[in-house]
Amino acid sequence: MSDILATQGLRRSFVQGEDTIEVLRGVDLHVAPGEIVALLGPSGSGKSTLLQAVGLLEGGFEGSIRIKGQEAARLDADGRTTLRRDALGFVYQFHHLLPDFDATENVVLPQLIHGAETADAQVRAKSLLSSLGLGHRLTHRPSQLSGGEQQRVAVARALANRPALVLADEPTGNLDEATADIVFSEFLALVRGEGSAALVATHNERLAARMDRVVRLHDGVLE
Repeated sequence: MSDILATQGLRRSFVQGEDTIEVLRGVDLHVAPGEIVALLGPSGSGKSTLLQAVGLLEGGFEGSIRIKGQEAARLDADGRTTLRRDALGFVYQFHHLLPDFDATENVVLPQLIHGAETADAQVRAKSLLSSLGLGHRLTHRPSQLSGGEQQRVAVARALANRPALVLADEPTGNLDEATADIVFSEFLALVRGEGSAALVATHNERLAARMDRVVRLHDGVLE
């Protein structure tokens, strides 16, 4: 099968005063369907910038980004929004849950935006949350949940629309080590169970070793 994600010659630079800083210097990356890839690199190496690029979250990039065979550079803003909504799921270090919505509603909402029926979206949300051990916390708001529970809701939200590719930026970086291990195990199990691919940025070698493949970002290029 074709790659879910393929980048070629991906570049990104920023101007600071009189200096131009090259963060990405020609990144070639391929992620196969169902493959979970660890993106390793120290803080400041460009991991988040790469995820923003392949997540179609901002412009200013040079090179090719193909998602499910579609070349992002050939799409207008509406086309990129549609591709991002239909093909991608996102998990961040901080959960960014809607504080006035309970756990179920936070997972239902992206499905409604995607066009799902309310009843179907609720069934899907409760199933995902229950698989993450939150069956007894469905009606709790984020302020009533622990950090690990909030991040589990964020994982369920990312998988709600059955994305072909999940992009995760230090998804357990805000948790203590013991909780991070549990949540990450559940994240991997759910992604694999859903059949999604994933690109997971981390600086944690131990977590990276649990994924299918490891790539390292160093000085703006992949090793």
